[in-house]
Amino acid sequence: MASADFASFSVPLLSTIVGGVLILLFFADYFRRKRAEISTIAAAQSPQQPDATKPPPSSSSSVASKKTHRQRPHSHSATDKDQNRKHHHLDVNTLKGHSDTVTAICFSSDGHSLATACADGAIRVFRLDDASSKSFKFLRLNLPAGAHPTAIAFSEGSSSLVVAAQMLLGSSLFMYGDVGAKPSAEGKQQAKLPLPEIKWEHQKIHDQGSVLNLSAVPATYGTADGSIIIASCSEGTSIKLWHGKSGKELGTVDTNQLKNNMATLSRMDVF
Repeated sequence: MASADFASFSVPLLSTIVGGVLILLFFADYFRRKRAEISTIAAAQSPQQPDATKPPPSSSSSVASKKTHRQRPHSHSATDKDQNRKHHHLDVNTLKGHSDTVTAICFSSDGHSLATACADGAIRVFRLDDASSKSFKFLRLNLPAGAHPTAIAFSEGSSSLVVAAQMLLGSSLFMYGDVGAKPSAEGKQQAKLPLPEIKWEHQKIHDQGSVLNLSAVPATYGTADGSIIIASCSEGTSIKLWHGKSGKELGTVDTNQLKNNMATLSRMDVF
């Protein structure tokens, strides 16, 4: 009876011991594998140690390497500047000084002046005495408050300039005299120089519409006296002719069809 009780007690105990041993072996193998994985990852992420057998670089080679690295950026920057300066084989020079979008340009009849209209409300007359110059002198003309220049044209050679501007009540024309005077150097103040005055002006020349462009030619047809005739092309269907020196309106042409894109006068003052 006692042997039977011992046998019934020893079997569960033996099973428990064997199960515990198996669990310990399983966890031991699991932790061993994890430790191996961690060691492998750490070895892969650690930086490579320098080879102790290799001799350190000499000071002369180090200095030469530093000089090479210092000289390379300088040579690249010089090349980049040259490429930016001459990005096209027809590029002669660049006029600077505008603080906003350039809306119109016009050369004088003698080719010595270039007038530009800018969205900042200013007209600039550049002197082109030397097209290869590093800087260009210019004369700055500030339009009346609220005027945004849209077109420009020289009148009477290069001594006067006609400017078309869009204002609150419509488009206007302004004629500035003596724009051929000696301008100041680029970027310098012009407080001591008298600015050109407005010789004549017209308001609402095309009602509420703006002026797309101006075209100016000398009047040589018939009994004309050689004065400059200016055509103002509106965004509508009307084109007006003006006497450049006096500002007198000479006539109006209306297509009565599609809206205008641009207008120009022939050099013989016939068309």
